Amino acid sequence: MKKSILSTVVLAGIVSAPAMATNVETFMGGGVGYQLDNFKDAAKMHSEDASYQIRGGVIVDNHHRLMATYGYKKDKFNIAESGEETIKAKHKQDLFLVSYDYLVPVTSNINLFAGASMGASHNKLTAKTSEASGKDSSTDFVWGGQLGAMVQLTDNISSDLTYRYLDQNYKTDGVRLKGTEQIVWSVDYKF
Repeated sequence: MKKSILSTVVLAGIVSAPAMATNVETFMGGGVGYQLDNFKDAAKMHSEDASYQIRGGVIVDNHHRLMATYGYKKDKFNIAESGEETIKAKHKQDLFLVSYDYLVPVTSNINLFAGASMGASHNKLTAKTSEASGKDSSTDFVWGGQLGAMVQLTDNISSDLTYRYLDQNYKTDGVRLKGTEQIVWSVDYKF
């Protein structure tokens, strides 16, 4: 009986020690960057423009970052099939992501990171010709990964440069959004 009580106390101490030593920092920030959306099937083209993000999350033990992100992008472009009339198109995208990054320290104020993201993407595509126009929108599951570098500028302010790829499944009238690539510069404030 004494051995089981002693082993339970020792096991509880071993399991709870990391939890008590956990250092959690919360942050909030925003970013701006470049986004490229790859359309396939009937329309083999790219939609590219600036993207904007708002994000917040926590950093646990200086190595694990959990984050929620809202991103927005809007673009106008032309689709021209050979010998056919040019189609004027607009693409608008709202991204809602949750991410995990593993931070690897390089120096005292620089970390490299890599991680995974998943969430939902709301895409709206509008196409217009001289004779007709059409709209379609849907919200679809997205997933992917990111890597980059984080620089601690002051005790409370850090900056990231991130490359992210997201696999998308948006489809409408012979047009399919296959994937999204982003390069984003962001600034965060730690509380």
